[in-house]
Parts: sequence; C-alpha cells; structure tokens
Amino acid sequence: MTTLPVGLHKSELDTPAYCIDLEVMEANIRAMSGFLREHGKAWRPHAKCHKSPAIAHLELRAGAIGVTVAKVSEAEVYAQAGVRDILIANMLAGRTKLERVAALCRIADPIVACDHFVQAEALAAVCRERGVTCRVIIEVNIGMDRVGIRPGSDFRDLARGIAGLQGLKFAGIMGYEGHLLRVENPAEKAERINAAIALLVEQRDVLLADGLPCEIVSAGGTGSYQITAACPGVTELQCGGGIFADPYYIRRCGLSGLEPALIVIGTVVSRPKLERAVVDFGRKTMNQELEQPTVKGTVTGRPLPDAVFTGLSAEHGILQLGPQSQDLKIGDKIEVIPGYADFTTPLHDEFIGLRNGIVECVWPIAARGMLQ
Repeated sequence: MTTLPVGLHKSELDTPAYCIDLEVMEANIRAMSGFLREHGKAWRPHAKCHKSPAIAHLELRAGAIGVTVAKVSEAEVYAQAGVRDILIANMLAGRTKLERVAALCRIADPIVACDHFVQAEALAAVCRERGVTCRVIIEVNIGMDRVGIRPGSDFRDLARGIAGLQGLKFAGIMGYEGHLLRVENPAEKAERINAAIALLVEQRDVLLADGLPCEIVSAGGTGSYQITAACPGVTELQCGGGIFADPYYIRRCGLSGLEPALIVIGTVVSRPKLERAVVDFGRKTMNQELEQPTVKGTVTGRPLPDAVFTGLSAEHGILQLGPQSQDLKIGDKIEVIPGYADFTTPLHDEFIGLRNGIVECVWPIAARGMLQ
C-alpha cells in the first residue's frame, strides 16, 4: 500500500483488506493475561498467529513475559524490535541456524527447545566458539507424537547430558497437549489434558530429585489453555491465538469468553444469479483448510445471516445467498471473519487496525515469510 489509509472509514478501503478490530483484540489480550495471572501462570504467547512486533509489545505491556516462535528468523525479527525473552519452540539442525542463535544471544536472551543430545551438543559447541551461553529446554512427548523425547529414562539421560555441556544453561521443560484440543466432551478433554500435563510435571520432579534446575515448565495452546492454566506445576503457557479468537478455536476447540478480532473486507464483484454472489478474494487472501470463513455482514453493519461461503478459488469467493441477503449489489463491501489466522496471516503484508470503524494504524507483518 503506497499511502497509509489512517483516518479512513473501513468502507473506503480498497479490497481485499486484512483488518483487526483493535478494541476486540485488546479486550482479548486483557482477558487472556488476566486469566493466566489469576491462575498463577506466566504468559509467553506464541507469535505465529500475528507475526507482528507491534502486537507482541501490546502483549508485553499487558503482562506477557516474552514471546514464543517456531523459527530462528522469527526470533531475530522480535529481538531486533526489542523483545528479549524469546522461546524458539522447535528443534534446530545445521550450522547456519546455530550460528544465528549464538549471534542472537548477544542482543536477546533466547531459549531453544531440543529433544536429542545431538542437537544440544552442536548448539553448545557453537556457543562456546562464540563466547556466549544459550538457554535450553527439553521438549517432552506427552502424547502429541510429533517431536519430544520419551518420558522416563530417555528424558533423564538427556537432561543429565545437557546439564554437563558448557555453553548451554539448562532452563526447564516443555510439552504440548495439542492432540487434545478438539476432544468434544468437556469432561473428557479436561481429564485427558490433566493427565498429559501431569506426565510433564513428573519429569520436572525427576530433575529436581537429581539436583537439576527446572525453572520453566511450559505448555498450553489456545485450544487448551483454559484447562491447562489450572494444572499444578506448569509455570507458563504459550497460548497466543486467543488474541484473535478464530472461529476454529471457538467452534472446534471450545474456546470461550473471547471474540473474533480479525476481519477481511471484500467487495462483491459479480452477481451471476439471485442466490449467488462473488467477492474479490479467494485462497490467496484467506485459508479455509481448518475452518470455513464466516460472513459477518456489510461494512455498514447490516447482518447477512443467510450468506455462506460455498467455496474459494484463487481470487474469488463464492457466496450462497438466502432471502435476507439477496439484495447484495455489485460494489457492496462485506466483512468476513477468517476461519484460522495462523494460515491466513502469512498471506498478507500488513494489518489494518480499526477502531470504531476508522483506520488507526497499519502494522507490517514483519515476521511473515520467516521460515528458516
């Protein structure tokens, strides 16, 4: 966008436009931070949903202790923007990435997750060569079956090995109960999450019995944090997506008490028949893999309760219109709630921040495309 549209009403924006309702997002941030504070947990929100240092600083001002990221390149973006406490919740391999982590240690205080001695040994060697020390935590497999070391003797041996490596500071453990986010029965979900987190905390007890430090016990995604926050032994939660409260989390994961904050504004460009409208955005604007987008209404505030998406192609969205929506005209602008931000945000260069329908800010999505 060549000219910042600050001061424009949302109805004046060129489309498609990727927008944040700032008041809703700020309320979600306050609610999440307050909820965790009430439960005695620190908040280290994952930044994969927003990829924006501006939003990270809002979270820090609300009480977050730092951010969680998946990639070294993302960590560099946040460190350069003044965020120091950064968890890279991913396994790293290759000299280039390890050199970048060592360099990052000079301007920030990163933590790197590992689940194998080979990873830790290689990072320690580079850190010694560069004269820095990097914090490390072990990821434990508590049922996700993606990464993470097995609890028990394998975990214990790895912790002892890392504790003896110069160049590293052993800081704790993490686990992710992500395999349980979509358990439909609330009682069953709570029971299974509590069991998974108890397994993680058992590994902390193993460390303490061996005389090893474990200041961090990290867990909790947006789809589970309202349960995980009550689990004894956890020190911090990584839930980040709740600031946008995507329909995926609300419909599929049972998230409550938060409201959707993201909006795509699009324009009706074709009306092939009474029951169909076509808008000017498709898969290049919005991802529909985990959850379909939801039609909120027109930019003037008129609900469109019987307008539903039947499909997205590359550049077009197809709407099926019921009787209450069939008066839509070519040129009308509508607001749509993306189904899942994590897969939609990387398609865009910037967020347009709206307050009371007026553009207040434009934030670059600075960590977009940071895949290394």
